[in-house]
Amino acid sequence: MMNDEKVLSDFIRDIIEREMEEGKHDGRVQTRFPPEPNGYLHIGHAKSIVLNFGIAEQYDGKCNLRFDDTNPTREEEEFVSSMIEDIHWLGYDWDDRLFFASDYFGQLYEWAVQLIKDGKAYVDDLSPEEIREYRGTLTEPGKESPFRDRSVEENLDLFQGMKEGEFMEEERVLRAKIDMASPNINLRDPVMYRILHETHHRTGDEWCIYPTYDWAHGQSDSIEKITHSLCTLEFKNNRPLYNWFLDQLGIFHPRQIEFARLNITYTVLSKRRLIQLVEEGYVNGWDDPRMPTLSGMRRRGITPESIRHFIEHVGVAKKQSTIQRSKLDHFIRDDLNARTPRANGVLRPLKVVITNYPEDKVEMMEFPNHPGDESFGTRDVPFSKEIYIDRDDFREDPPKRFWRLSPGKEVRLRYAYFMTCQDVVKDEDGKIVELRCTVDPETRGGAAPDGRKVKGTLHWVSVPHALDVEVRVYDRLFNDPFPLDAEEGGDFTDSLNPDSLQVYSHVKVEPSLQGVKAGDRYQFERVGYFCVDPDSTEEKLVFNQTIALYDSWAKIEKRQEQERKRRKS
Repeated sequence: MMNDEKVLSDFIRDIIEREMEEGKHDGRVQTRFPPEPNGYLHIGHAKSIVLNFGIAEQYDGKCNLRFDDTNPTREEEEFVSSMIEDIHWLGYDWDDRLFFASDYFGQLYEWAVQLIKDGKAYVDDLSPEEIREYRGTLTEPGKESPFRDRSVEENLDLFQGMKEGEFMEEERVLRAKIDMASPNINLRDPVMYRILHETHHRTGDEWCIYPTYDWAHGQSDSIEKITHSLCTLEFKNNRPLYNWFLDQLGIFHPRQIEFARLNITYTVLSKRRLIQLVEEGYVNGWDDPRMPTLSGMRRRGITPESIRHFIEHVGVAKKQSTIQRSKLDHFIRDDLNARTPRANGVLRPLKVVITNYPEDKVEMMEFPNHPGDESFGTRDVPFSKEIYIDRDDFREDPPKRFWRLSPGKEVRLRYAYFMTCQDVVKDEDGKIVELRCTVDPETRGGAAPDGRKVKGTLHWVSVPHALDVEVRVYDRLFNDPFPLDAEEGGDFTDSLNPDSLQVYSHVKVEPSLQGVKAGDRYQFERVGYFCVDPDSTEEKLVFNQTIALYDSWAKIEKRQEQERKRRKS
């Protein structure tokens, strides 16, 4: 689902267009998105999803969804289901092309046997620690295993025994026989199969040997006739191995192309660390709205369109970079502003009694559902003698340039009346509990017939008509723009923001929100964008703040970046 207003172009698309002009693959384009089902998809995965499905759509090709389910110790059906839901939510589909690497376990095994017969793979008895030791370093070549020169017959017999469960885990592995002196460590006899006596979420106990990613991935691409295997830069050094396996087998050869992954400030996208946040209780599950997971972003009220447009704006590059979080926030706000109806919500209610307004009178004030789009229509909002305003909109001793309500000050109640504060009521502890105000009856609708102006405009909710709801306000999960840098002197969790979640239990909202359902979005005027949370019940509505109305982090980000550059210099 690419942005129809522009034709996307980047170095990957340039490659594809050249190959199409040359007639390669008969002009066919087929991509794939290959997640490992050991967690939930996040905004970083969204870049690959948008790229792979977007390229297939742009060039009238196809994109497969294939789960790389080669490690039964970490994979669960829950993760498969969540990923399918997330990709559909982003707006993409794969028709009947849903595959699993486990679909190919039989073929992968036969190809491994072929390499053994060709003298290009062998069974090794070295332990994992010894294999690492023998591999060498970036500056020193590796050493050949003492088991490297086993005969083809012995290797076939041992590999069969591995398959039939005759050996313990880590007792033996199957390795490719390439070059232990290669400057590319990935070519120093990489492991193809390891023994795992684990139940697989799809194949059960049929297998007790499982292929590594490097062995399964390229061959799976080949089986599916993938033309362009797009992956992030960390797989660049794996490309020679990807090509080696395909060349030795003499099978269909896709082209691997690497691109820079997505990095965002104040955000952790390492799956290992996201798992830590969930399992150690720093967040409330994978779909916690503070998480960068797609399920968390969906629960928070972020739209799939804003994510796609953000990723298309960031583009595809060969060099790693980090995007400011405020850039993503811009696309979220821009999209929500266009599509979200308005409502009144008071997060920190302060009661106001309008002393010159009739006791039993109720007026219906007409509000536009979207001040910038008449197609949204209007709604009637009740106004009465008692209303709530936000506590932050009143100061008894206001600072300079405070344009909201204070004693003797006149402000506008949005689409209602001009109002002046006459008196302040406090409890025995000195806390303000109520304001006594008057309205000018000639200003109904929010305008004065004599032309006088006021600088402050407040949102409000009628006390007898207000709905009592819970609102969860989210801030950035980390205080540090580069949380993983904190590991230099501690743990990345040291930079967690202790105020990333604030719960307001008695927020007052207008009665038009009665009956809303989970996923519905609204802009609470002058506050921000909110989404109805699945935790909502008939007795209690719960709203998540998707994003504040204005960016309060832009200046903070600028100062932090300046300080970071100063320290580096």
